[in-house]
Amino acid sequence: MFRTCVGWFRLTAIAEAISWAGLLIAMVFKYGFGYPEAVTVMGWVHGLVFTAYVLVSLIVYGPLRWSFRVLVLALVASIPPFASVVFERWALRRGVLRTPEEMGPTSWSRLVGALRALN
Repeated sequence: MFRTCVGWFRLTAIAEAISWAGLLIAMVFKYGFGYPEAVTVMGWVHGLVFTAYVLVSLIVYGPLRWSFRVLVLALVASIPPFASVVFERWALRRGVLRTPEEMGPTSWSRLVGALRALN
C-alpha cells in the first residue's frame, strides 16, 4: 500500500478522518468533562494529519493525472469531518485513484505550456 502514490493518498485520507473523530471525541472531553488538554493534543495531531492530507493531494495530482476539478474536490474534502473518506471512495469508484498507463501531458504541464504560449 505504501509503495504507490495511490496507497499514500488512501492512507492519509483514512488517517484524516480518524483524526477528525479523535478531535470530536476530544471536544466532548473538553466541554463535557472539563479536560481541555484533550483538544490540545488531538488538535495538534489532527493539524498534522490534515497538513499531510493536503500535501499528499498536491503531490499525487500530477502522477495520477487528476484534473484541476478533482484536485479541488480532494482539497475541499479535507474540511468537513469524514469527507476525505467519502472523496476517497468516490475516487475509487470513478477510477481516479488509478495510475494511468499512458504518460501523456498532465493538466499542470498543459497550463505551463499555455502560459508560455501567452508570453
